[in-house]
Amino acid sequence: MAEPLLSVRDLVVEFPTRRGTLRALDKVSFDIAEGEVLGMVGESGAGKSLTGAAIIGLLEPPGRVAGGEIWLRGQRIDNLPREAMRRIRGRRIGMVFQDPLTSLNPLYTVAQQLIETIRTHMDVSDKEARARAVALLDRVGIPAAARRIDDYPHHFSGGMRQRVVIALALAAEPELVIADEPTTALDVSVQAQIIDVLKEICAERGASVMLITHDMGVIAETADRVAVLYAGRLAEIGPVRDVIQAAEHPYTVGLMGSIPTLTQAAERLTQIPGAMPRLNAIPQGCAFNPRCTRVMDRCRRDRPELIARSGARHVACWLYDSAKETANV
Repeated sequence: MAEPLLSVRDLVVEFPTRRGTLRALDKVSFDIAEGEVLGMVGESGAGKSLTGAAIIGLLEPPGRVAGGEIWLRGQRIDNLPREAMRRIRGRRIGMVFQDPLTSLNPLYTVAQQLIETIRTHMDVSDKEARARAVALLDRVGIPAAARRIDDYPHHFSGGMRQRVVIALALAAEPELVIADEPTTALDVSVQAQIIDVLKEICAERGASVMLITHDMGVIAETADRVAVLYAGRLAEIGPVRDVIQAAEHPYTVGLMGSIPTLTQAAERLTQIPGAMPRLNAIPQGCAFNPRCTRVMDRCRRDRPELIARSGARHVACWLYDSAKETANV
């Protein structure tokens, strides 16, 4: 098999506090192949955004990578010095944040920010960098890009600002783009446009995408594979069609059952009882066991590892222990 573009192995992220150390990500492992779109879903607090932040080295203090390894095309990057990681961030890994206002400097024009990013990572002149910036804005769908490039971020609407952020993330032609809830604050019609733009441009350039979202509809339309996170642990991962059409982990089943469809009539949507546990109250065994309708004694006692299933799917659930096979993916 070809070497994955990104390989995350047993990633652990912790937050030291006065009352002890809180583990926010607990041995998360997955790969992203070259040109692949991996969707990462889960409730708020599951650890999706933390995973992205850990990969690009932007964890908020006192958060820290306390275990595991992150490899980018065969190079380990989780233990790099800050300056070396800064060169990778932007050049080899681009980031699209949830709120464009937090990633765009309000004191600088869009031109200044794009040109600076391009010149930081690429050996080009000011004139060539500006031409590249205009072409990028035009490609992401900014009307009259040559004129609007000299506007400030507040001159753009929310949807247009997010297009600028995508252009900024793609400015240095990265190999991997991490998109963290890129459409949350946008209208539904604009959401679809933004996702289409991101997917099309990344496909043109052969870039891989890690799409972080809570919207299974976006995953179904966009991703090749999907990883389901719960309480900082990987619950299920596999081809998006298999997971959506026949979810296996009880948590994934609950997520899929909570989505309304036009093809099935139901008086009530499926509801997952309870709530995501706090970091200082993760239960023993399977973290989902207090909310699971199929819980067994073993679930309360032992933590399940990822169990290989058919069709390149892996599920962390004792219901499938008969497979007698565990694996990292």
